[in-house]
Amino acid sequence: MARRPRAGGGRLVTLTSDVGSAYAAQMKAALIFAGVAPERVIDLAHDLPAHGLREAAFLLREMARGFPPLTVHLAIVDPGVGGRRAPIIIETRSGPILVGPDNGLLVPLAEELGVRAAYRIEPAGLRRRPPVGTTFDGRDLFAPAAALLAEGARPSALGSRVEPRPYSIPEAAPTPVGASGEVLHVDRFGNLITNVPSRWIGSRVSELRFASGKSRLRTVPWTGSYEALGRGVLGALGSSFGLVEIAVGEGRAADRLGAGVGSTVTLAWRRRPAVRGAKANSARPRKRR
Repeated sequence: MARRPRAGGGRLVTLTSDVGSAYAAQMKAALIFAGVAPERVIDLAHDLPAHGLREAAFLLREMARGFPPLTVHLAIVDPGVGGRRAPIIIETRSGPILVGPDNGLLVPLAEELGVRAAYRIEPAGLRRRPPVGTTFDGRDLFAPAAALLAEGARPSALGSRVEPRPYSIPEAAPTPVGASGEVLHVDRFGNLITNVPSRWIGSRVSELRFASGKSRLRTVPWTGSYEALGRGVLGALGSSFGLVEIAVGEGRAADRLGAGVGSTVTLAWRRRPAVRGAKANSARPRKRR
């Protein structure tokens, strides 16, 4: 179990949202107003696609992995702000605490970290200024809750126990000749990050047959770097997420293929036979002369 923050210390607070830099600055102000030192507030991303829940849930899980146990992850992609969805806190077995809307956004990360308990935030229990309207819970509700948690408050002190709404990120499926899946993320370079694990392909493959959506299967190189791919060449490689990425060297695969988040992906490949003779010969003891 992670130890509680010491006096004068406190947890890190990360911020992830689709609200842009101006609204994000207001959330930071709310955190600092509530006592969180500015140097303990870390921006993960505020340029996520508006209302893009599936992509945001994937990116939050991937981006938050490397943070220490004493971290509060505050995430806001909240199409139902002000509505019936609950504001929640998820306490994890690994130590980090997650704060955000109960719309599935937090669940993939929480499940990876191990869910200990979840609580519905009760606004009456927060020491905060009166809210302004009902459209910015990130500033008026979630940031004050995250600040209290960062300074040592127990999640159970801020609300009542609940069960988070289930949510899962789609997984790829193996096929007899490859895999089928979908695009989970389009990065700022137009690269298509699929949900197909790159380890399924391995190193004894030099090319893939690839199709996205209703497009025809086409043969593309399977390579290890953008440089090896070459400028303007469409191909595939293993991304930093450990997933198959479709890219164009110094170009935008999303634009060339007309594909985006949720687009289906079909992959087929054939492995080269392993070269065993040289290895076997090298392992055979030499005759003494």
